[in-house]
Parts: sequence; C-alpha cells; structure tokens
Amino acid sequence: MDVLDERQNGAPPMEIDEVVSVRDHEAFAAKNMPDLGHDVKDFQVFTWRLNNWKKLEKKLTSPEFDCGGHKWRILLFPFGNSNAPPNDTVSVYLDYGEPKKAPEGWHACAQFALVISNIHDPTVYTVSHAHHRFIAEECDWGFTRFSELRKLFNIQDGHSRPTIEEESADITVYVRVLEDPTGVLWHNFVNYDSKKETGFVGLKNQGATCYMNSLLQSLFCTNYFRKAVYQIPTEDDHPTESVALALQRVFYHLQTSDQPVGTTELTKSFGWKSLDSFLQHDVQEFNRVLQDKLESKMKGTKAEGAIAKLFVGKMKSYIKCVNVDYESSRIEEFNDIQLNVKDMKNLYESFKDYVAVEMLEGENKYQAEGLGLQDAKKGIIFQSFPPVLHLQLKRFEYDIQRDAMVKINDRHEFPFEIDLDEFLDSSADRSQPWVYKLHGVLVHSGDLHGGHYFALIKPDRETRWLKFDDDRVTPVTDKEVLEENYGGEALNGIPPSLQRNQVRTMKRFTNAYMLVYIRESAIDEILAPFTEDDTPTHLKRRLDEERLQNEAKKKEREEQHLFLTAKVITDETFSKHEGFDLASFDEKNWPPSDLPSFRVLKQETYATFKSRVAQHFNFPESQIRLWVLVNRQNKTVRPDTHISENEPALTVEPEPPPQSIMVFLKHFDTSKQTLYGIGKTYMPRTSKVGDLVAIINERMRWTPGTPLKLFEEIKPAMIELMKPKLSFAQSEIQDGDVICFQVDLPEKEIHDLESQGLYSNPVQFYDFLQNRVMIIFRPKFEEPNHDHPEFNLVLSKKQNYDTMSAKAGEFLRHDPIKLRFTTTHATNGSAKAVLKRSLNQSIAEIMAPTYINPTTTVILYEKLDVSIVELETKRSLKVIWTGIHNKEEATHPFLLPKTSSVYDLADHLAKLVTLTPGGTGKIRVFEISKDGKTQKEFTGSEMIGNIPDPVELYAEEIPQEELEADDSDKVISVFHFSNQLVRTHGIPFKFVLKRGEKFADTKKRLQARIGVSDKDLAKYRFALIQVSTFKQPSYIEDDDTIYEHQFAPEDALGLDHLDKSGKTRAGAGEKAIVIRG
Repeated sequence: MDVLDERQNGAPPMEIDEVVSVRDHEAFAAKNMPDLGHDVKDFQVFTWRLNNWKKLEKKLTSPEFDCGGHKWRILLFPFGNSNAPPNDTVSVYLDYGEPKKAPEGWHACAQFALVISNIHDPTVYTVSHAHHRFIAEECDWGFTRFSELRKLFNIQDGHSRPTIEEESADITVYVRVLEDPTGVLWHNFVNYDSKKETGFVGLKNQGATCYMNSLLQSLFCTNYFRKAVYQIPTEDDHPTESVALALQRVFYHLQTSDQPVGTTELTKSFGWKSLDSFLQHDVQEFNRVLQDKLESKMKGTKAEGAIAKLFVGKMKSYIKCVNVDYESSRIEEFNDIQLNVKDMKNLYESFKDYVAVEMLEGENKYQAEGLGLQDAKKGIIFQSFPPVLHLQLKRFEYDIQRDAMVKINDRHEFPFEIDLDEFLDSSADRSQPWVYKLHGVLVHSGDLHGGHYFALIKPDRETRWLKFDDDRVTPVTDKEVLEENYGGEALNGIPPSLQRNQVRTMKRFTNAYMLVYIRESAIDEILAPFTEDDTPTHLKRRLDEERLQNEAKKKEREEQHLFLTAKVITDETFSKHEGFDLASFDEKNWPPSDLPSFRVLKQETYATFKSRVAQHFNFPESQIRLWVLVNRQNKTVRPDTHISENEPALTVEPEPPPQSIMVFLKHFDTSKQTLYGIGKTYMPRTSKVGDLVAIINERMRWTPGTPLKLFEEIKPAMIELMKPKLSFAQSEIQDGDVICFQVDLPEKEIHDLESQGLYSNPVQFYDFLQNRVMIIFRPKFEEPNHDHPEFNLVLSKKQNYDTMSAKAGEFLRHDPIKLRFTTTHATNGSAKAVLKRSLNQSIAEIMAPTYINPTTTVILYEKLDVSIVELETKRSLKVIWTGIHNKEEATHPFLLPKTSSVYDLADHLAKLVTLTPGGTGKIRVFEISKDGKTQKEFTGSEMIGNIPDPVELYAEEIPQEELEADDSDKVISVFHFSNQLVRTHGIPFKFVLKRGEKFADTKKRLQARIGVSDKDLAKYRFALIQVSTFKQPSYIEDDDTIYEHQFAPEDALGLDHLDKSGKTRAGAGEKAIVIRG
C-alpha cells in the first residue's frame, strides 16, 4: 500500500480539554476543522466501533460510506503502519473506496478530521485534521503517527478515563468534500496538461522575463492585436533579427503547440543578450517600446494604425478661469493611464483622483493672458478612452524618508465592470456607453527587488478566467481574480483560523499592478474568434516544416540507444589529415576529424553494414576490406586486424603477401610546413626499413635515390628517427603503425628554416601539433566588418605574445606594435584584462586558467593609431561633441600625455569642431551625473591622467546667452526624460532664465537652444522638478513665470518627450529597455 504521509497540511493532534462531544457534529467540526475558504459540496460523519483492540489484526478497513458522490472508508493500523518495531503507535487514514472502479482522471478534494474517542464519554478523544486532493496515485491520506498507544490506553491530564477503555473505542471521521470549480484545487501539477485542461499553453521563463510573459499572453489574447501582428509582411525576415516575425512565431506556437513556448528567439530579435533578459524591467516601459517598434513595422501595411486604434485615447489638460471666460488647454494622446493606489480605496476613487480639480487661488492665482491674476481651476479630463484600456496601478513609489523606491501593498479594489462616462468631457461622443469589462489582471508577487509576475485573463465572453503563470495555464475562480489581488496586508491568504503557527506576516505580497479593460461595445470585434485565414500561410508553412524536422530529431534522439555511430577512415580522409594517428577523435586541443559516419542499428549484420559502406564509396563489395581500430595502451588509435569474412569471395588487389604488415605513411613537407597522409603500403616483416625509401620516392614521383629520413610516430610525445638497416620486425613495427618521412636536408637549409621560426623536422612539428591551439580574434569595440574582421590563428602554446601579435598584425596588415589585445571571460566572452606587451607571456599563460575549453580562446583586439609603448605614458580619451544645440554630433578620440589638463583637451577639440561664427568660442567639458539630470563640469585644471576610468566625456559650445548672464538672471539645469523621472535620456544642459519672462517666451528660447522643429516641440511637455519635495513633476503652462520659483541647487527643468536615441538611462543600476530588431 502506498502510504503518503503525514501531517503534510494538518495541525498536530490535540488532546482537547474544552468539552465538545464527538457526537455534536456541528460544534465538533467548527472547533476542529478550520474554514479553508472553499464552498462545501457535502459534509458527512461516520463512526466505526472497535472491540478487543489488542486482538485486532494488523490492518483493518471500515465499512464504506458516501460523501460528495464518492465512497470512503477508514484505514486503521491498530499497532502502527511501521515495518520495524516498536509497534507503539496507532496509524489511521482516510481511504478512497475502490479507486480502481472510479472513472479515469477522477479526483476529490476533501478536508477531514480523524478522531478516536471513548465509547462511554464522547468528550474524551484524540483528533487530527488535514486536507488533501485524492487521486489514483494518492488515494489515502492521514497520520502514520496518529498517537502513541500508551496515551490512548492511559488516562491523560484533564480526563477521568482513557480514550480506549475496556479495549474498545469509536473511530470517527468527519469529511467535507469541497467544491473544486477550477479543477485544480490543491493540484500537485505532476503531468498537468495546460492545453488539454484550458485550451491554452504557457510561455517558458528565460530568467527574469515573466513580466514579459504576462504581457505577451495578454496581447496574444487580444485577438485584434494578434491579427494585426500577423498582417506585418515577414516572409523574407530572419526570426532572430525581426521582432515582427519572432512575435508572429511566438503567437503561432501559442496557438498550435501543446507544450510551453520559448521566447529566446524573441529576446534575440530585441537585441537582448543574456544580461538584459535577466534585468527585471518595468512592464509598462516594455509594452510601450514593443508597441512603438511594431507600429513602425506596420506602416504601409494592412495593419497600419491598428495599435493607435486599439490602445490610444485622448485627454485634455486645462486651466479654466472662474470669474472670466478664459481657458488654456491642450489635448494629448495616451497609451495607458497611471493611477494612484496609495490612499485610494478602489479603481473608481483612483479615476476621481486623476481628474480631481486643483484650485489656483490666493497666492497661487493664475496669470491669464491679458486678464491679470485670476482664480482658476486646473485639471485633466478625458476626451476618449481606447477600446483596450491599459491601467497602470502605481505600486512602486519613491519614499522620501527611506530615500528609496518602495512597493505599495495597500488594498485597492477593482471591479469586473466599470462605467467611465463621468470622467469624460461634455463634448465626448456618447453614442455608445463607456462601460468597460475586465479582461486581464497582471499581478506582481514580491517586493521591489524582484518577485514574480503572472497574468489572469478572460480570453472571451464565454471562456472562464485563466491564470497564465509562465509555463502553466490553469482555471481560476472569480475570487482569485479580484479579492486575492487587491493587496493589503493579509497573512499570505491563509484564513485566520490557520494562522496560529504563523509568527509574523509575510514579507512578500501579491497584488495587481496592471489592469486591462475592454469597452463592452467593442468586445465582439476585439475578441472576435480566430479563424484559419487569420494566420499567414507563409508562417504556417515555415513552422509546420520546422515542427516535422523537430519531431524527426526527437524520434532520432529517442531511438539513439538502438544505434551506434561507425566512422570510416579512407585513403582520402587520411590524405587530408594533419595530426596524430589516422584521424583526430578526442584530441584535447583539436576538433575531431570530419569522417564519413554511418548510423548503424546495433542489430544490423556486418554484411549489411559492409554493403552500405561499399555503396557509399562506390566500390564493389568484393574489393574492400574493413579493419577495426583499437585504442592502444600508449593512447594511440590504430588499425589492429581486418574483419574476417568469407575470404575466397574477396578479390582485394593486390592480396597482401603473407607475413606482411600494413604501414601508413605521412610526409612532412618542410617548405610548406605541413604533415599529411600519403597512403599505406604492405611490407614483409623481414625487409629492411630502408627498403621504404625507393617505394616512397616512386610514390612521390621524386628522383630515385633522393635521401630521406624516416621517423616512427610511436605516440604524440614520442617521434623517433628510425634505423634504415634494421628490419621491420627488429624495429617492432606492426599492422597499423605510422611512419613519417621527410627529404634529408643539408645543414644550411635546416639553419635557414630554424632562423625563420619554422620547423626543420617532424619531431619539432609534432611538438607544435601537440601544443597547438586556435585563438579567435574579435574586434573589441566594433561589430566585425571588412576593416575589423573576426579571424582565427593556430598557434603553439609555447609561442609568446610577440609571435601572436606579429601573426595577428600580418593577418590584419597592421603594425603589431599598434595592436592592443584584451583577454575575455570564457563564460560570456566579455572583456577581462588588457595584455601587457612588456611581460611577453607565453600563449599558455595568456590562455590560463581555462576550465571551460582548453582548445580555443577568444582575444579582443584594437587597432590603435599609436604604439602601445606610447600608450603607457599617454591617456586615450573619447569626447562626445554636442555642439551648441545639445545634440550628439560626433565622437572625437584623443591620445594626450597623462599630464595634459582638461583645458588642453578643450584646445585640441576646438581644432576639430566647427564653432558658431560670432559665438563665444568657449568649450565646456563635462560628465553627466549618474541620474542623468545634471552636468558635472570640469574646472579645466584637472590632469587627464587623474580622471577615473571608465569615463564618458562630453563637450559643448557655451552659448552667448549664458556667458552674458548677469546677476538678475538665473542659470538652471535642464534634462530630458520620458514619462517617468527615472527614465532620463539625452544630455543635460544649462539654461538662462530671465526675470519676468512668461514660459511661452522661455519655450522659444529653449527651442532655439536645443534646435528642434515646431512639430517636435509640440510633443514636448515641460515640468519643474523639485528635489526637496520628491513630488511628481509639476507641468508648466505657457503663462507661468518659472523665474519666480525659489530654485534650490538641485531643482531643474525637465523636458518630457519620447527618447529616440535608444539611450535611455533608467535610474542608477538599471538599464532602459531597447528593442533593436
């Protein structure tokens, strides 16, 4: 019997002193069976009396009883269910009656309490409770150590009699069979099939990408969006380079696969390397960047405008005077709405807060154009909401006390349906109601520093709510959609009755951070069922072919144990082999030889195999003989003996003479510095080694009598010169041995070769082969291209830095002294340390320590304009020139003595850039602060050798206006950001504020300073950023005079506009999301 134990989810047995009778079913259940928060389908109590306890059998089952449409019984081991003595406990379980007769896939969720009580006094008892999902594999559940026998037979404290009296007792089971509306209550998810249970499949999580997975599932279930993505033409794209195609492929797999779908191709198409994927980004930012990318791909296609149609609404920011008829307003588009959670009870209150009117009165009156200071109302009102409304709940906020971002876990309720009519302007189109239905809830579980994301989605009107949690999709109840994601400090969702053992509240919280609502009047269009025609045929064809290939590969893998791989060495492969033996198999420093390979069924007869080989090489079967290779004790692999078969049928010509041996010949060519196989020959054992010379000269078509030297290749580190006068037998030559020859050179030629660093004999060359390694050279800062190629060199570990740089210089046609090399981390190929020429290390030292792959190493190179010797006294710097208009115009590299000052650097730069005619002629050199909001200006006298590395230097022309600013002007910092203050981009700059100037005029000067068009400027919003209050930015109207603000040193003006550079900074330590493909 499969006994599963044990108080997995039950409380310890309790000897109870409160007087409740086992026979008072309601009171007993209320006391001993906590409410688990699930609906009860049926509740039954069954009692079984046992007498003569000490004479009972070792295992007993009670009669069956019904509860919730299932048959149950008690399973009792009166002396314990333990094979080993002492048998001093009672084991008791709830057992599912006749599980074999139950329908396939049956399950029952039951909460139960097992009780042993006194037959005369039902208030004397021992009880334990638990809950369990009963399934065929786990059809009994209970307590192996329910109670010690002696405690049941003896009177316990507070009782007047024992539980088991007169060797008799009642065993009672209380059973609540619970409703399981989702079918997955307490499921262990072993062998769970998402597709079968829900019709949907999950997405695999590749690191911290579940924020991406939850959004992708939400977009996938927005059918209109999926159709639009499918309309982007991608026939000629490559999936790892095209976001559109990669997304189409993910969507198609989600549609058709029955297994979780991978997203590696998609993140590759974003240009994300491994690190980016593991940075948990903000889902809102990811959504915007992805949609911008797709929108640009949809231009000029059938799908053009789909994203704006689905997700874009309009809002109006206004200031309206109370006592005069004047209004200043501007209309903006939005893709999502950010709503406050803090101090808001529910979504309705958050919307009320968003459109709340601020009164400008008293000292804060509004300067209306031509009308002086006026009382006014300032606020936002919506003009229209999009059909698919993305609401971002502001769960992450800056906390001034802690000087850090924190997660807000306050309770915040949201409904299945909301009417947004009252938040719309009176002029809005009301021909259809503005009622929205909840379609998706994106949930974050955890704290600010990480955690887990999942999505709850209702795919259409008919389908129930589903939970998409990475690779698993499960049905959920309404309570799991709403109540469980409102937030609040609930104790991990456990009902209070089960909380007694919980010492402190959980530190991780689960709540909604993004809601997706769909306008009810648009649901049928947006969630219209998907048809076969909606999927592009090219995509279907391409993916179906891949699926067939994958299935074939899978089948091959599954049958692998039935096969072996036979590799065949032929005269032709031998002639191309440069290395030891007849081929390379598992040489430490070199990839294996590319040999003809045969997948052979282990049951296949030798005759069948031989005929396949013959057919492959186009030989008559009767003219080939196969030899078996063996691993010799000296670590070489050589032919040992031919496979015997029906000899008379063989007509291999010439038949090797009896008593002959087969030797293999290799030629070491000193002029070409190569070593290749020349074939084999049969020699009588008794003949002299010197007899080979004539045979070799004839085979090589050399002049008869050309003097040769012969070497035996005994093993990699043992290559020995042979004595021509000894016989093969005396030289201990046997079948399969390798003899290497070279033309015997005069001393002068030997000397010439060695002076050029070349090898003059096979012993040296074999030593090179034993130590050879392949080094891959990659450009350090550029993608490989014509001028900076990626290339390989084969070098010996014994060679040194100078040889390596000379050979790399020769390949690159670049002076070796002007090449700088950097080693890399074997795990990810990133730069490790610059190699110092002065050390002249050996290649072995440069490669060490290599735990991963001892044969290849990647070295990064830079082509310098100066020698690396000079670099030791000079500093190489790059300066990004931003001109007069705050735009990155060019990057200028400099190599200056380390003692130069920043002034000197500015002078050198002045000669390379074009300054404004009649301008100040002055250049400011600066860094950007970590948060991207201010310049860190150099005084000019700093020595460049002392500037810490790495550094990003910028330089700009100082404008006339700034130079001429007097005491009445204020010079402030200005920076660029996108939507949220932490998402800074571009280059901060300084700007002069004039006394009494209206912002409308300030804006014109700003426009001139940054050189943007009227069209672009219209998309900018301007905000005053006050560091002291850490407020949300306060946006500036044209009539404001910001000069009057009391500027603290860190206060700044923020320009809020979309980043087109792809260089957004995202707060210290975070990187902005960039999607490249």
